[in-house]
Amino acid sequence: MNHRRRMARALAGLAAAGAMTVASLASAQSGDPIRIAYIEPLSGPFANVGDAGLKHFRFAADRINDEGGIMGRPVEIVPMDNSQSPSESAQLVQRAADQGIPFVTQGNGSNVASAIVQSVNRNNQRNPDNRLLYLNYAAVDPALTNENCSFWHFRFDAESRIKIEALTNYMAEEGEAEKVYLINQDYSHGHVVEEQARQMLAEKMPDVEIVGSALHPIGQVRDFAPYVSRIRQSGADTVITGNWGNDLTLLVEAADDAGLDVTFHTYYGGGLGVPAALGEAGAGQLTQITEWHANVNVDEGHDEYREWYEAFAERYPEIDWYYHRVYNQMYMLKAAVEEAGTTAAEPVAHALEGMEFESQTGTVTMRAKDHQIIQPMYISVMDTDVTYDAENSGVGFRTLAKIPASEATVESSCEMDRP
Repeated sequence: MNHRRRMARALAGLAAAGAMTVASLASAQSGDPIRIAYIEPLSGPFANVGDAGLKHFRFAADRINDEGGIMGRPVEIVPMDNSQSPSESAQLVQRAADQGIPFVTQGNGSNVASAIVQSVNRNNQRNPDNRLLYLNYAAVDPALTNENCSFWHFRFDAESRIKIEALTNYMAEEGEAEKVYLINQDYSHGHVVEEQARQMLAEKMPDVEIVGSALHPIGQVRDFAPYVSRIRQSGADTVITGNWGNDLTLLVEAADDAGLDVTFHTYYGGGLGVPAALGEAGAGQLTQITEWHANVNVDEGHDEYREWYEAFAERYPEIDWYYHRVYNQMYMLKAAVEEAGTTAAEPVAHALEGMEFESQTGTVTMRAKDHQIIQPMYISVMDTDVTYDAENSGVGFRTLAKIPASEATVESSCEMDRP
């Protein structure tokens, strides 16, 4: 970081610290916890997803606390059940603000993420002395860091176009797909996956035929057998899906039950029921595009992170450590708060902008223009011959391709309004 930028950040931190109320200063000095509102579904069809994320954040917070916390203050994760509702999420943002919680985090559902961005923007405009930062660990709709970008929003997952770009590059290099079926959830994220897959396949693999597509209601389909029947009838040899949670687990279960012999290229095939649902039937048949998977630790010698992974498994044997981006997010937030010297939103945001962080997989950067994380990515395939399996299924993931951070990026149209 150059001297001018470091000085600007320091001045921003001092200005915000000076604006803090006497009460908030007293609270910080007393060692009260730094709270993060975790706004996710803890009931309903995606409750398992929300519960898994909560366990990730609590584990990371406890690790940070064991290391002395942030500026000597413990970190506390405050769970808030949004039932996967955008309107309920907006209300929970206001509740977090009313409780003096400086940070909110969420990731499941870009429609929910959009509502949170709007609510945070509205709160921060109306209440300049009680602003919030929204830390997004999984909602990947490109609009969030393009036309709807916000100074108060930071995304720690790769946006959807980055993922489909990497997947289609791999498919073009592999050259095995001939007939592709697209199946996605019927909301913004699913629409982007379908649109981008169509466009990129046409550009990179013009001989590939898209033989069908389906957009299904999110979180409402209990039996995917009719969709699997359509995939079979189409003659597809490959399926691309951005589905997540039960919408992915139930899809691959139905495909396995029907004996459907296709390759699944997924965004989220590595956890939350999918490996357990497929078992050895998924070996060589299902890929995922992620920022990490457990066997990266073995392949690249990340012994310290192996201990993290194994400690999580000991604490939560029912699930795996899956969201490496939670590690990045929590430790980058810690670094930003310590650099700013306050939890006030504006100076912490300035500290996060452009931050380079040495993660276990290499350098990750929070791009200042749009607040999109730029990080290495991995395409991996289910395999039985791995050190770590997933969900005690007998299959784990093996790296097919590592995409360096410099290539795991797309341009942004963000024109950010800054305070």
